[in-house]
Amino acid sequence: MNKRLRTGAIAAAGVAAVAAAAILLPNANASTDQPAAPKTLSAHSATQLAASLKADLGDKGAGWYLDSAKGHLVMNVLSEEAAKSVTAKGAVAKVVHNSMTALKAGAKTLRDSASVPGTAWSIDPKTNKIVVLADRTVTGAKMATLNKATGGMGEGMVTVKRSQGEFKRYDGGNAGSAAGGASGANGGQAAGGAGNAAGAGGAGDAAGAGGAGGAAGGAGDAAAGGAGDAAGGAGDAAGGAGDGGQQAAGPVGGSAIFGGNARCSLGFNVTVKGAPAFLTAGHCGNDSKTWTADQGGSQPLGTVSDSQFPKTDFALVTYDDTAAKPQSAVDLGNGSTQEITKAAEAAVGMKVQRSGSTTGLHDGTVTGLDATVNYGNGDIVNGLIQTDVCAEPGDSGGAMFSDDSAVGLTSGGSGDCTAGGETFFQPVTDALKATGAEIGAGGGGAGGAGDAGGGDAAAGGAGDAAAGGAGDAAAGGAGDAAAGGAGDAAAGGAGDAAAGGAGAGDAGAGDAAAGDAGAGSAGAGDAGAGAQDPGAAGSGDSLN
Repeated sequence: MNKRLRTGAIAAAGVAAVAAAAILLPNANASTDQPAAPKTLSAHSATQLAASLKADLGDKGAGWYLDSAKGHLVMNVLSEEAAKSVTAKGAVAKVVHNSMTALKAGAKTLRDSASVPGTAWSIDPKTNKIVVLADRTVTGAKMATLNKATGGMGEGMVTVKRSQGEFKRYDGGNAGSAAGGASGANGGQAAGGAGNAAGAGGAGDAAGAGGAGGAAGGAGDAAAGGAGDAAGGAGDAAGGAGDGGQQAAGPVGGSAIFGGNARCSLGFNVTVKGAPAFLTAGHCGNDSKTWTADQGGSQPLGTVSDSQFPKTDFALVTYDDTAAKPQSAVDLGNGSTQEITKAAEAAVGMKVQRSGSTTGLHDGTVTGLDATVNYGNGDIVNGLIQTDVCAEPGDSGGAMFSDDSAVGLTSGGSGDCTAGGETFFQPVTDALKATGAEIGAGGGGAGGAGDAGGGDAAAGGAGDAAAGGAGDAAAGGAGDAAAGGAGDAAAGGAGDAAAGGAGAGDAGAGDAAAGDAGAGSAGAGDAGAGAQDPGAAGSGDSLN
């Protein structure tokens, strides 16, 4: 009897276990349906996914940004239902209050009622608000106007911040400019060679250790980042002496360009119906119709075929030499270039770099989109990319890029590369669409040695660029400067590099460099903040 009871109890327990399993099994299966972890994406892949999700969400989406630390795409949505569709495709969903329609309407209100010089605003998807910046000139009645406009929008829609600098365009004047992109990281100084030249009548042969004329390894005046010392006339790389195996053979993104009394930077080389051209800032295109690679005007580059400023800020310059094959690249300021193969839309959180002829290469992050900036005097530009990358006068038009993608053209901002600040960029994709241009001019590979016989090289590009003619590299060693111009230093007014890296001092005309003229001393005779730039007839001024 006990045996039968024991057997029945075991059977009952088995039935109960089966029943429990039947209950638990669906829940176990359900756990596998939980949203997958967010995908880790490159900026390019995240942009593509965002475009797809934006189309799917319609008015239920409210912008997006990159969490660059984790490599995640964050999509703002207006409902939990929309959030589910976002997470199902590998992005992070963030439910927010303000719709994109409301944010754009708020931005329009600011344009209509708070058009105050010295202000800028952009939509920040991270905070789901409009962020307004007021520079140091916005005080008194101007600040009252701004506060009235933003106060009516409510704290949940807009945030007002102060900028320590003053918003301005970043085109620079010729008279104080650094030729050939000799600046900051670009380094118009010689690496390890003998710095300066002295000489009567403006002939600037390099003196110093081993007679090396500027560049390490005896390559001549051109420095590792691109810009050679200027000579007033002709100077070239004799016998194909090297300027650096990775340098561009012509002007590239970040190279200095000169027009009239203005100095800007080249943005990106492009083609228009197969013809070579380049993009730069529209306010630069308005400054001058023609542009050259040198301050003296002896190295013509191209003619402006389209220039748009204000409202937008881009210009298309067609190369005078229709057979030119400029390299689709950006100067990295260390003797090498970054190839540019395509254009990309900016995204908040995107890591970017900027190359300009005054300050060289700097990096930072996109902080806002669809930005408006009021430079004053009626110069109001819309649809810009806001960043925390620094820039200075002369950098206008220069390239902003992310890996091998062209992203923006430098417009303006506040601050500098010492104190920092905000910089705004014209989206390249808009400029390409408006002009019919295409990224990737083709050909023109790196290699960089100057052609024998002529003052060659574009500003900031292949090393020999020069104001007035050509800083050059002589085979085997001495970089020489043509008589009548200014090599590293000419008696009676050429700014030459002082020993040990002091700036480009001058004995007469040159004014802005730290450091007085020094006679040929060993060590790296470099120019100020990398901006040593003797102009035609021997003036060695540097910008700022």
